[in-house]
Amino acid sequence: MASGGSAIRGTRVGSGPMGEQDRGILADRIEVSYWDALGNQTVRYFSAQVDPEEIPDIIDSPSSGLPAGRDKDNPPELPSNEPYKTHLAYVKERRTEKEAKAILDEALEKLRKKKGSA
Repeated sequence: MASGGSAIRGTRVGSGPMGEQDRGILADRIEVSYWDALGNQTVRYFSAQVDPEEIPDIIDSPSSGLPAGRDKDNPPELPSNEPYKTHLAYVKERRTEKEAKAILDEALEKLRKKKGSA
């Protein structure tokens, strides 16, 4: 038995020539680039039949997680993280020091009357 070359060596059985005739014709598409605040570029492809108004202006960048916009020179700004505010912090935003003292005095007076020590 002579060892000769095999026409199918290195290919899978049943595979044929690769090309557009086997896979079908690619649909027309639009390439849209997005940039985040760190300068990372992300490219998304959309169907050419999509209405341009339906293409999002801002997406989440897969590389940084930051918002990415279509304007390279003016990408969306980094989101600011506000610290957690306590209930007291919100109350202090709504009331002045004078109002807070008056409310506290009123509440203490009610408690003293209730306890009978006023």
